[in-house]
Amino acid sequence: MVKVDTVYQTVLALANKEQRGYITPQEFNLFARLAQMDIFEQYFYDLNQFKRVPQNDKKYSNPVDIINEKLDYFRTRATLDSGSDNNLSTYNLPNNHYRTTTVWRRIHSVGAQVSGARTCERVYHGDYRAIIDSPLTRPTQERPIYAVYQSGDSSRIIINPAATMDPGVELFYIKKPASPSWGYVIVGGSAMYNPDGGTQDFELHPSEEQNLVIKIAKLAGIAIKDAGLAQAASQEEVKNYTQEKA
Repeated sequence: MVKVDTVYQTVLALANKEQRGYITPQEFNLFARLAQMDIFEQYFYDLNQFKRVPQNDKKYSNPVDIINEKLDYFRTRATLDSGSDNNLSTYNLPNNHYRTTTVWRRIHSVGAQVSGARTCERVYHGDYRAIIDSPLTRPTQERPIYAVYQSGDSSRIIINPAATMDPGVELFYIKKPASPSWGYVIVGGSAMYNPDGGTQDFELHPSEEQNLVIKIAKLAGIAIKDAGLAQAASQEEVKNYTQEKA
């Protein structure tokens, strides 16, 4: 976790240097959400890139291990309640679902022991009907499939064949980070930090504090029309990016 108040006070100090301008809590919270999602989404691209280059055997300095450690904050699991319809099972994905890693479908249980779990293969929703209609590709109890689709405001998955027990599906996924928020109360016309007033710290690894400050400062410089602040933050961002990818 990265303390949202620490980042806010640092960004304010940078913005207020030489009377550049003031960043309101509302502006900071908006910039903070954008910065956190930018860093979070970059993990997946970095992981793909680093897996294509030679690795070292030092866990603390291996780039793939470093990214995986940061993603460990977001790896979780959920048991999905059944909503079967004949041989078609549909399930609502959790509200904080971001990316699926594995879907397990349970077949049966013996006493307190669950057995017969199978890993489902993902297929694209557009190909789902053609796959189940073909005798050659039709899923089986030993080779189940799933597809993701959108239903109204909810993301759902279809599993075929249907699970034969309830709850029958275990979802392993990467959750979306909670939106950071600097909570405050107005005292004498000024915003004062209130840790119990809707405050949400950044859900990122502590090593990301500097990156958060840089990204938010860049956005703040654009907002207050301070080209110097935006440029300085951009240069620092490029320097860090080059260092990490070297």
